[in-house]
Amino acid sequence: MEVAPLTPPGAVADVPPYVLALEDKVSTYLPAEQVARIRRAFIVGAEAHEGQTRKSGEPYITHPVAVATILADLGLDAETIIAAILHDTLEDTRLERAELEGEFGTTVAELVDGVTKLDKMRFTSRAEADAESFRKMLLAMARDLRVILIKLSDRLHNMRTLGAKDAESRRRIARETLEIYAPIAQRLGMNKFKAELQDLGFRAMYPDRHRVISERIRAALGNRREAMARIETALEGRLAADHIPGRAISRIKSPWSIYSKMRNEHKSFAQLMDVYGFRVVTDSAMHCYQALGAVHGLYKPVDSRFKDFIAIPKANGYQSLHTVLLGPFGAPIEIQIRTAEMDSVAERGVAAHWAYKTGSSSSNSAQARAREWLSALADSQANTPSAAEFLENVKIDLFPDEVYLFTPRGEIFSLPRHATALDFAYAVHTDVGDHAVAARVDKKLVPLRTKLISGQQVEIITAPSAVPNPAWLESVVTGKARTAIRQYLKHLQHEDAVDFGHRMLDRALDARGTSLDAIPATTLQRYLDEAKLKRLEELLADIALGNRMPDQVATQLVAALGGGRAPVVADAGPAEKIRITGAERGVLTFGNCCHPLPGDDIVGYLSSGKGIVVHRVECPNMVEFRKSPERCVAIEWDRDVSGDYRAQLRIEVLNRPGVLATVAAAIAAAESNIENVEYIERDTSAATLLFAIEVRSRTHLAEVMRRVRRTGVVSGVYRHPL
Repeated sequence: MEVAPLTPPGAVADVPPYVLALEDKVSTYLPAEQVARIRRAFIVGAEAHEGQTRKSGEPYITHPVAVATILADLGLDAETIIAAILHDTLEDTRLERAELEGEFGTTVAELVDGVTKLDKMRFTSRAEADAESFRKMLLAMARDLRVILIKLSDRLHNMRTLGAKDAESRRRIARETLEIYAPIAQRLGMNKFKAELQDLGFRAMYPDRHRVISERIRAALGNRREAMARIETALEGRLAADHIPGRAISRIKSPWSIYSKMRNEHKSFAQLMDVYGFRVVTDSAMHCYQALGAVHGLYKPVDSRFKDFIAIPKANGYQSLHTVLLGPFGAPIEIQIRTAEMDSVAERGVAAHWAYKTGSSSSNSAQARAREWLSALADSQANTPSAAEFLENVKIDLFPDEVYLFTPRGEIFSLPRHATALDFAYAVHTDVGDHAVAARVDKKLVPLRTKLISGQQVEIITAPSAVPNPAWLESVVTGKARTAIRQYLKHLQHEDAVDFGHRMLDRALDARGTSLDAIPATTLQRYLDEAKLKRLEELLADIALGNRMPDQVATQLVAALGGGRAPVVADAGPAEKIRITGAERGVLTFGNCCHPLPGDDIVGYLSSGKGIVVHRVECPNMVEFRKSPERCVAIEWDRDVSGDYRAQLRIEVLNRPGVLATVAAAIAAAESNIENVEYIERDTSAATLLFAIEVRSRTHLAEVMRRVRRTGVVSGVYRHPL
């Protein structure tokens, strides 16, 4: 269907100066026909927003044109500029998407639609962010990066004009900017955007702090302006003397940067010496390294403060050499050395030299790296059903302090600070992570939980039999590793739950004189349909996880089998107990109130969502549990049980030096591991200790207790609770 033009060309007679200024900007890099399309977009937008005003009283159309102007400064394509001018029309005016598509094409309509969906999102803080909305925003970015560029420009203009809002709105928008949008700009390498968003957010959020720090910076600058000019002249003179093309630029750190450093390092303003820094811009990477040598010859470098982000770029594509020198006035000077190309990427990130359709050939480009990151996010969300879990994973990626690591072949991996060898294994490949057993860091064998530092060479050792276990979740910080481990454990848990649920239902049906195999498929399918379950496995897993009672399910199935008659439970004596090996950790948990061990008489209690909680028969809580007999499950230990189980010993000792070491040595000699020790009672002659230990069985616990009694410093050893 063809859509008629929205308004006849030239319907708006007077074109405001701010539109002419936008046209002047885009005409420097866009052909005349594209500039005409942008004028047309203004005419359509102005008519759609007719009568609408901003809080400041200005016509509403001034805002989208200002957003388009910010994007024009970045050199964005015509479709992005047009979409920016029209980005509020679908939500705030009567314009329909079909009309936009007919006038400006599918791409513009999709961009406007994408930004409209983002505008409906409201974030109160990073911790309280609407996880589902956050997921949608990042996936919109993955589909077309220009959506987030429009949104960031929209947020930047709103922050510049925040004064018209009331105090509460200013604080909410500022917090959202500091905690969500500025980090996204940083992750996309858009440092200029990030810096202005942070500073405007800081001023709106903490106006007094911003004012005080700004005044201190101005005062410090007044005292040091001459010193800065002398250093700048000295740097350029040294470059010229060494025949290195380039220029030196002094820069003042922003109030937000200073405030963050004061807060994070617990320092006063007076203790921060590096309020200003310098940037050296040259024409090639080779000249960057030569310039580094030149400035190190001019002033002495500070040890361990050099970073090479040219050879090892940051995750967002940022490249530069960083060094800190001892200046002529005793204060450290931060210097960044980069090429003009690197400088452009550092300021504009993904928007530098925009090449949306073709992409960039450089593997280090901000655009290529942003797309890699967004592609990884899309994969992660496909494997993460929980939006909150997805947000948790993304936050790690959005707020990293990075470490840079090498494979034995020299490949570089960037991981967040505190990443472990296990994180590195999953960064290499999910299969490598799943089968990892240890690592070699700088050719030394280390455990997988070892934290890594920049510059290390890491090699992962794998074994086909190795599989993830729940403890691994405590040893990883990256979203990719966490998602992969959880996915594997959920799969294992599901398999265990199906097997255990099958045994529980069979036991309940056996007590009623039938079995699961004897239930006709049609009867079973009818029951599953009524219960809104897709497969038998879902029913069995629900039973094992305590979401459905096996006796109730068995009763309903037998009733369906008998045409609705009440089932008669066969009096076949005590039902056969279900045997457990302890390896069914996805379904079984062990009560902390009584710490059951292999060899104990045990009973299971069905807890909704948790599965079966195993207790000793003599557990003090069993009196309460037996009031719900339908939740009690007859279980017993299998003959072959392996693994370590937690137990507690109450040990009464003579209070004298070395007694704790003597008892601990006896426990260790019995091949038991001590998890925790605490004093319960203590006086001048005696003390009572509570040891949490790991043992293999009730027999192993008895052996530990015998060895402890033989130490000669013990007056009593008891299992706790009794």
